[in-house]
Amino acid sequence: MNRRQFLATGTLAGAPTLLHSADATAPATSRPNRIGVSSYSFWGFRREELRDIPTCLDHAARMGFDGFEVLQRQLVSTDNSELQKIKRHAFVNGLDLMGYSTHQGFLSPEKEKRDAQIQHTIDCIEQAYALGIPTMRVNSGTWGTSKDFDDLMAKRGIEEPLEGYTEEDAYGWVIESYRKILPVAERCGVILGLENHWGLGVTPEGVKRVVDAIDSPWLRVTLDTGNFLEDPYARLAQLAPDTVLLQAKTYFGGGVWYTLDLDYPRIAGILKDAGFRGYVSLEFEGKENPLTAIPKSLDLLRAAFA
Repeated sequence: MNRRQFLATGTLAGAPTLLHSADATAPATSRPNRIGVSSYSFWGFRREELRDIPTCLDHAARMGFDGFEVLQRQLVSTDNSELQKIKRHAFVNGLDLMGYSTHQGFLSPEKEKRDAQIQHTIDCIEQAYALGIPTMRVNSGTWGTSKDFDDLMAKRGIEEPLEGYTEEDAYGWVIESYRKILPVAERCGVILGLENHWGLGVTPEGVKRVVDAIDSPWLRVTLDTGNFLEDPYARLAQLAPDTVLLQAKTYFGGGVWYTLDLDYPRIAGILKDAGFRGYVSLEFEGKENPLTAIPKSLDLLRAAFA
């Protein structure tokens, strides 16, 4: 074959023809979702001996997880030097730092309070950027009309608005706040995931209303399997197409506030049908010792998402 023939055909005589990447007949390949674990699974806001992030990273690596989600409230410091130590510790353990779980609230009529929460969220985005984490869990916040979190859970996550205000006011505050935050997320390359948490996130319609109003690839959904207390599967399916991180709850030993009997093969099917290929992050929320319950949870999720 001469040079002109090679340029015309793209092959050498006798050489096998390579399949072009654009060939639509190539079979689609699939791989299991990678499984990570949240540092919250170890600490749970109450086990101080398991609060230290490097200790949690060591356990996660030993147990065989692929990635690790950092709960921001678990950090002893957000100074850059400390963040870089965590990033290094994860890398030498072979773990992706793949999620940053933060708290913020915009359900207040006081602009000064909302502005403070906007700045807090921007600070968190910059911390995630320093850690090399590509997605960050965010919330709408709650009204604060419950006595405490135990009271909120007793009410199944549903709160009365502040006197004189409605949820319509709250949607305006939340959407306005995230519009101010989004340019920083885009500049840092950190996808914000609005969680189906409490407040406006107690329903899939509430989450979608905010996400759809912002209409940005930098604000999508962090989907928590344990936060829809009734009819979870249909509600999870509503948010699955916009999900960038799945937080998967387990309750070995019984839940602290409630226990859900979740069908993880069914949930995995819902996410697969929606085209979700991202990380699944375990959030263990049971009473069993996490050092025995977390490996069992990993086995459950590996089997469901295989």
